[in-house]
Amino acid sequence: MSGTRMNSIANFDRRRRLFLSLVILTGLLGLIALFQALSSAGVGLLARLPLALFFALTFTWIAVSFWHAVIGFVLLLIGRDPYSLKKQGLGEQAGRDLAAHRTVLVMPIYNEDPTAVRDGLAATARSLMQAGSTDGFEIFVLSDTRDAGLLAAEQAALAGLQRELGPRLPLHYRHRSDNRGRKAGNLADFCRRWGRRYEYMLVLDADSRMDGAAIRRLLGRMQLDERLGLIQTVPIPAGQHSLFARLMQFAAALYTPMLATGQAFWQGPTGNYWGHNALIRVSAFMAHCGLPELPGRPPLGGEIMSHDFVEAALLARAGWEVALETAPLASHEEVPANLLDYAARDRRWMQGNLQHLRLLRLPGLKPASRLHFLFGAAAYLSSLAWLGLLALGIATMLLTPAAGAEGTGGMGPWGWIMLLATLALLFGPRLLGSGLALIQRPRQFGGRVRLLCSGVLEALAGVLLAPVMMMFHARFAVEILSGASVAWTSPPRGARGLSLAQSLAGTGFIGLLGLAWLVLAAWLTPQFLWWMSPVWLGLLLAPLMARVSGSDRLGLSLRAAGLLLTPQELGQPALFERSAPPPVGAPRGAQPKRAPGERPGPMPVQWLVGDGERRAGRLEGSRA
Repeated sequence: MSGTRMNSIANFDRRRRLFLSLVILTGLLGLIALFQALSSAGVGLLARLPLALFFALTFTWIAVSFWHAVIGFVLLLIGRDPYSLKKQGLGEQAGRDLAAHRTVLVMPIYNEDPTAVRDGLAATARSLMQAGSTDGFEIFVLSDTRDAGLLAAEQAALAGLQRELGPRLPLHYRHRSDNRGRKAGNLADFCRRWGRRYEYMLVLDADSRMDGAAIRRLLGRMQLDERLGLIQTVPIPAGQHSLFARLMQFAAALYTPMLATGQAFWQGPTGNYWGHNALIRVSAFMAHCGLPELPGRPPLGGEIMSHDFVEAALLARAGWEVALETAPLASHEEVPANLLDYAARDRRWMQGNLQHLRLLRLPGLKPASRLHFLFGAAAYLSSLAWLGLLALGIATMLLTPAAGAEGTGGMGPWGWIMLLATLALLFGPRLLGSGLALIQRPRQFGGRVRLLCSGVLEALAGVLLAPVMMMFHARFAVEILSGASVAWTSPPRGARGLSLAQSLAGTGFIGLLGLAWLVLAAWLTPQFLWWMSPVWLGLLLAPLMARVSGSDRLGLSLRAAGLLLTPQELGQPALFERSAPPPVGAPRGAQPKRAPGERPGPMPVQWLVGDGERRAGRLEGSRA
């Protein structure tokens, strides 16, 4: 290993220690403030210890996001690259000619809307063709679809796209008769059969849309650095219109680049993989990314659900670099259109992330990879800690009269210090992200006034939604830890409103809990009623928020008023063009009608239907 490379690794080790020191120190200071506040209120030592445990877990976790935001804010404000700390130069690889290459865009799909799949893939393909030569590029759609009606419509839609793209950008299609291993198994099957044909693989989800210039930049960067095994972009949700989706899209566009920059500062060449919108060196992936099967039964045993984190860790363990590309590239995905679909996706992600805790002791993993596993699980388990903290806090106030005698003032100055510190950690990332946008790119969000109004609206929605997600995550954690597993299903995509019955079925228990919380707080601790209002009010309004979350009408009304605008909808409309929806009453993913006399031609040579076809060549590569 060269001296320069060893120095670089040591440099990121120091940065990682600095970051963790800031997080741990913040947690310790918060813990000291809590102990002092509870002591001033007359709470005994034995009562303080469980409160301290839950508070330390919650406070330390929110410190992680806070320090990501602070570091990202500083680096973006002064225009420094998070890896080298030198002045950023976006055009270094973007403008260079690519060397000869064999690159495949792979899209694994499972029971997806065929029209949506075609539209997203077509937008990416057209953008790639407009960005320059497509020599060396090919597309592979890897279908695991089980629904016969969807499968027929899927094949028809993609056959039409294949004819449209022609030989300039060849499109291949393969349908698996056996979908073992889910998405990871789908990609592994592709690599075993055709992986050796390609040097690089750009993994796309069914809802991915990427700009051709962004793809070329990733490829140029990987060609320049032979140690790069994977480059993960920062996908920003875009292209949807429901109220919930627009809130998520605005928040992601405003805060995610800053948070990702802060994360890249300490993770360096041991980054993470989020499963899509990432470029992978195929030979490295095939040689090292065979997934272990966890002992025991699901949900915490069996096949690994969230394969992406593990594949990144295995690449890093083998000596390959895994980079997070934080440049403002056009890399996009969709977010669930309503609150219930969003929670259902989190249920699957939580199960996968909790599985990762069983891999923390896997031999040879890099420290940063273990941190990715730990942070991924903590993102969900922190909800249990928050719920425990709230419950213990109420119990303490009831059992210690002095603690609740005068509201927050009963804890004295330390209580105020703790409250202000908590608010700073919670709202600091929002304030920093909004401040950075106000300084550097207000027009991308519709101007300063609209940006400020949108930021306030998003913050209010975030405050009300936080306790609702806390309850969802707490319930999911209990289900998983008690042995309940989740089925592998295609996540709902596109517009999907919720009826009142659906909203009540999904969040009615949360609303009743909010009502009970309000009544008990008003009866037992009235002095804390308003201090706790963000919690009980959010829970109480959960059914209403679920009902309106999927409303396109409300989302489009806010857009017409100039609120929750994003750089993507103001600057990249072509990337989000969609086909006209099928007629009312047509089946999901219906094939458009053909013109009179038009007949579907025979399947082209590169069309691979089922596992028996080998027209693209069977290649027995390493286990993927």
